[in-house]
Amino acid sequence: MITRRNALMGAAIATLLTAMPALAAELDLPRQKIDLVAPPFVHPHEQATTQKPKIIEFRLVVQEKEIVIDDQGTKLRAMTYNGSIPGPMMVVHEGDYLELTLVNPETNSMPHNIDFHAATGALGGAELTLINPGEQVVLRFKATRPGVFVYHCAPGSDMTPWHVTSGMSGVVMVLPRAGLSDGKGKPLHYDRIYYIGENDFYIPRDDKGKFKTYDSPGEAYADTIEVMRKLIPTHEVFEGRVGALTGKNALTAKVGETVLIVHSQANRDSRPHLIGGHGDYVWETGKFSNPPETNLETWFIRGGSAGAALYTFRQPGIYAYVNHNLIEAVELGATAHFKVEGAWNDDLMTQVKPPAPITDASSVHGSLAPAVGTGRLD
Repeated sequence: MITRRNALMGAAIATLLTAMPALAAELDLPRQKIDLVAPPFVHPHEQATTQKPKIIEFRLVVQEKEIVIDDQGTKLRAMTYNGSIPGPMMVVHEGDYLELTLVNPETNSMPHNIDFHAATGALGGAELTLINPGEQVVLRFKATRPGVFVYHCAPGSDMTPWHVTSGMSGVVMVLPRAGLSDGKGKPLHYDRIYYIGENDFYIPRDDKGKFKTYDSPGEAYADTIEVMRKLIPTHEVFEGRVGALTGKNALTAKVGETVLIVHSQANRDSRPHLIGGHGDYVWETGKFSNPPETNLETWFIRGGSAGAALYTFRQPGIYAYVNHNLIEAVELGATAHFKVEGAWNDDLMTQVKPPAPITDASSVHGSLAPAVGTGRLD
């Protein structure tokens, strides 16, 4: 079993073996401090900017805590950034500098760090941010590539997938300075933005098949790794638990509003689908320098990446947003709801006749015309 002492010694050795660059010189740029908010919401930001690049300051505090992940009371020994699963979205513009203060309180039991997929060098910053409980570190990198990018904890060896599947991932969005476009010069704008982080969890069971609970992450380590290696999650969820974005927690919008949906999965592939809607513009790989695809029914999020979809709601009602591996959506929890208010448009859809008893007995037995012809259209 992993112990606090072994974990800290491993972290110390890894730190000693890392080639450390010289401490950064101060940049003569304006600074802006951002107060992060928990997903699915995103901190206020400009979609386009004419200002010169800035240093955008963020702060993440690692929290190790027990959370409930379904209505049956199943518990996870979670490891989180700022207490939420996923961690908060951070938004900057291309050319800005993202400066993060990462804090690992002494009340935690594990070493932690952060790997920014948006960053260049040093394992995405993971080599420069590995900190033990009671330590903090400041990392700065230049946002050179526009898009949405995963960040996650990466302390090394099997601790990396364990920390990631215990909740330690999030997203950075690097917006083009001129804002989003359709790739042909047409500007694109969103009225609302939601960040949906998808996670696969691996909860060990006892001899009777019941989910186990643990007093600490270290105590859960060996059993959890054993379940992880079978590659079969016990839960596949949005925002850290089954039902986190359904019912009274549904995401909201109005007919005519354009919503940007950012979706990440740091570990497994996913297939988002908005039932009753579409992706008007979809950056499936999440990179805004590439033109978006249009009118998609389902899009593909590669494990270890994030994507973005823009949709203007045209009808009111409850929309289900799911991972279209429907087993994972229905049985494991990867479902969210959008509650949309507004007037119904009969031209887009109407019920021609309501359900009624069958009156024509011949219609009970469906049939097809005989297969004839060659298939030619001329």
